[in-house]
Amino acid sequence: MIGEWCRVTSRIVSVTLTRSVVSPMIRHNMMVCVCVVVIVLSALAAPGWCQGVPAENAASGLLTPERKAALGAIEAGSLKAHVSFLASDALQGRDTPSPGLEIAAEYIASRFRGAGLEPAGDDGYFQTSRWSTTAADPASFRCVVNVGDRTMALPPERVSLAGVTGPLEMVDAPILWLTDVSEEALNALTAETIEGKAVILDPPSVAGEDRRVAQRGRAGALRRLRELKAGALVTLAPSDEPGSGLPSGRLVDAERRPIFRPVERATAVIVPIAVHDRAVVEALRAAKEEPNGATLTLALGAAVEREVILKNVAGILRGSDPELAETFVIVSAHYDHIGVGAGPMTGAMGGIEGTTDRIFNGANDDASGTAMVVELAEALGRLETRPKRSILFLTFFGEEKGLFGSRYYGRRPLVPLAQTVAMINLEQVGRTDDAQDGPQVNRGSLTGFDFSDVGERMRVAGQAMGVEIFKHPKNSDAFFGRSDNQALADQGVPAHTLCVAFLYPDYHQAGDHWDKLDYANMARVGRAVGLALIALADDPAAPKWDAENPKAARYVKAAKTLSGQEAESK
Repeated sequence: MIGEWCRVTSRIVSVTLTRSVVSPMIRHNMMVCVCVVVIVLSALAAPGWCQGVPAENAASGLLTPERKAALGAIEAGSLKAHVSFLASDALQGRDTPSPGLEIAAEYIASRFRGAGLEPAGDDGYFQTSRWSTTAADPASFRCVVNVGDRTMALPPERVSLAGVTGPLEMVDAPILWLTDVSEEALNALTAETIEGKAVILDPPSVAGEDRRVAQRGRAGALRRLRELKAGALVTLAPSDEPGSGLPSGRLVDAERRPIFRPVERATAVIVPIAVHDRAVVEALRAAKEEPNGATLTLALGAAVEREVILKNVAGILRGSDPELAETFVIVSAHYDHIGVGAGPMTGAMGGIEGTTDRIFNGANDDASGTAMVVELAEALGRLETRPKRSILFLTFFGEEKGLFGSRYYGRRPLVPLAQTVAMINLEQVGRTDDAQDGPQVNRGSLTGFDFSDVGERMRVAGQAMGVEIFKHPKNSDAFFGRSDNQALADQGVPAHTLCVAFLYPDYHQAGDHWDKLDYANMARVGRAVGLALIALADDPAAPKWDAENPKAARYVKAAKTLSGQEAESK
C-alpha cells in the first residue's frame, strides 16, 4: 500500500514539475519535500516496519545491490569444484572415521578460513569429540583356499569381508555350490550337508526373469542356509579389482556408552566373504563339479579397539547488530558418506551385484549440501554490511552412522541453543532427477514445512529469487527426522532440511558421482537459501513452531523448555 502510494506520488510530482508554469525555485523545494516523504515511506515499507507489506516485497527489499552481488557469486563452476573434490575417489567415500573424512574436514575449514569466518570450535574450526571404534585385526587375518593340490592364501585386500570383526575360526570348511534355489530344492537340504560349510550361491540367470523373482529366490536360499547353520557365504567377484578388505567395525561415543567389547559370533550368522582374485575364482569354477574339490580356511582374531577423534567443522559470520549478533541462525550439512562398499559381494545379499565400483562417493549425499554451505560462507563473507544476527556455518560427521555429529552438537552446542533461532540443513541439493516426481528444477522441498514458520519464510525468499520452496505432500513430513535437523528440533530449535530430490537414481549406491549433479540449478537454489538466511538473520522476530500443528507438539514443548517458559509455569 505505502510502496504503491510512493510510486504514484512520485509519478504525479514528476509530471507536475515538468510543467513550465512552475518556477525553478518552487520545483527545487517541491522536489526536496517529495524526496523526504518518499524516503520516510520507503523506510516504513521495509521489513519489520510495516506488517501490511506483502511478504514477497519484504524479501525483495532485503536484496540490496551489495547482497545481490554477493549471492550472485554462488556459481555453478565453483560448486562443481567443491563437489568434484569432496566426492573424488581420493577421499574414498568419506566414511566415519577415515582418512578421507579428515581430508574433507581440513578442506572445509580452509574454505571457512578463506571466507573470513570466525573459528567456532574448541580447536580452531573443529569441534572435536572422542569416540572409540572396533576394527578387525589385519595381523590376525588368515584366508586360504585349497583346490586339489593348490593352496592359495588371500591377503585382506583380495577379499571383502562384511559383518564380522572377530573372533572367527573356520578350518578347511568344504566349499559347496548351490545352484538350485527352488523351494523344493531348498527344503531338501539338510544340516548334515550344510552346517559349517562355505557355500557359493550361484543360481543360473534366466533370460527375461523378473529381478524381484530372482531376489526372492536368493532371499529364500539365505534363510534356509541360516536355518541349517552354514558357515560362510562366498561370492566370486567378476573382476580382479581389489576388495574392500576387513570391516571397520562399530563406532561408539565414549561419552554415552561404555567401550564396546566384542562378543562371540552367533552360530546362526553366516560370514559373507567375496573373493577378488582371478586365479582363485578360476580354480574354484574349474573344481565346481568335483566332489571334495575345494575348502576354505578363514581365521580372524579378536577385534582391536582404538580411540578416534571426530570433528564437526564450524565457523561464524558475526552479525552487525549489537544485540541480535548474540543470536544465531545455523546453516548446515553433513560431510561424511558411507565409504568403500563391499562391491560384488553385496549382490548375493540383495545389493548391487556385478559392479566393480566399490567407492560410494556420495556426491549428492551430501557433498552437494557441504559445497553449498561452503559457497554460502564465501558469498556472505564478502558482505561489508553483515546481517543483523550471526550465522553459524556447520558441517557434521557421522550422519550416515546415525546422525552422530549433529546429535553430539545438540548435547554440546558451540553457541547457546536458547539463542539459536533457526537451522536450515542442506541435504541432497544437487540432483534434480527425482525418481518419484520427475525433474525438480528451480524447486526445493523443506522437511516439516508447516511445523514452524520457517517454511513460509523460506518460501518467500525463494520466490524473490525465482525458486519454489514448497511442502512435498508425502516426503516433507516423512523425511523430517531423517537428517541432521532432528537433533536441534528435539532441543526446541526450529530446524528443517532443504532437499531437491528425496529419492534419485544411485541413492546410497556407488554411482552417486559428481558429474550427475545439476550445478546451474544448485547455484540458483543456493542463492535462494542465502537470501533466506539473510531474511532470518535480519528479522528481529524469531521463528516459532506452529502450536496448532499436532505434528509439531513435541517441538513446541521442547521450545518452551529451552526458553524456560515451562519451568516458570510450574
